[in-house]
Amino acid sequence: MSTPPPAPRFKHRIEYACFRAMVALVRALPLETASNAMGWGWRMFAPWSSRHRRALANLQAALPEKTEAEREAIVRAMWDNLGRVFAEAFHLKTIMDEGRLELESKFSDLLPADRCFIACAPHLGNWELGSASLVVTGANTAGVFQRIKNPLIDAYVYRLRAPFYPGGLIAKHESAARKLLQHARHGGAITTMVDLRDNFGLPVPFFGRPAPSSPFPAIAARRLGIPLFAGWVVRLPGVRFRAGLIRIEVPVTDDIDADVATATANLHRAIENAVRAHPEQWMWAHRRWG
Repeated sequence: MSTPPPAPRFKHRIEYACFRAMVALVRALPLETASNAMGWGWRMFAPWSSRHRRALANLQAALPEKTEAEREAIVRAMWDNLGRVFAEAFHLKTIMDEGRLELESKFSDLLPADRCFIACAPHLGNWELGSASLVVTGANTAGVFQRIKNPLIDAYVYRLRAPFYPGGLIAKHESAARKLLQHARHGGAITTMVDLRDNFGLPVPFFGRPAPSSPFPAIAARRLGIPLFAGWVVRLPGVRFRAGLIRIEVPVTDDIDADVATATANLHRAIENAVRAHPEQWMWAHRRWG
């Protein structure tokens, strides 16, 4: 079993009160107003942070053909997108109820009939809708979440996300992989984010540089014999979104390690292509490479 969150302290309660006040404000606003306002705020103030410089450096290394002005515009648009994602996280039900999430034409057809698969996504567009795009096709998705240090905020955010993971949300822990595999063995689907640095992962190419990446998706797909997909949810005008999907080749030979390395590289090539198509919607501020 995963370790339970720590008991809340006085400072946690103060932080939680401030958090709930902010949530109340965001929820009181119409969806588009909240998204626009938070996007504007992040675009205006985030560039003053050190993360802005890191994002520019990552972008320069990944897309050296871009001019300085183009890189600045992309990173400012990235902050705008992140602000919108934050606001939209408190309006996910509205987004789904109002049909603001559409699927690419062959999205459902790509998925296996038994809806047993593993789907991997980057922090692109509004990734909070990734699992929802699979649930509407009948998939019983399970995923992993990173606990927030404040246990009160952590519990609130968990309740917000849980309805979009009918198979369960599992706290990031050494036992999480085992629980996800067990879920898939019982016919469920696994969803996971794969664009964060994994210090114990495989150094696969990502924008021309080795990026330590989790081999878990490839291992799970090969071990269980289930399809592996790369997916994404991109932002459209008017607080609308489109979900896409592509199947990833997972070789099966006598060399398991080589198969996993190849499939992991194939997966990140697909993720890279999605980011190249929408660079202003990806989180360049991550320490992806170093």
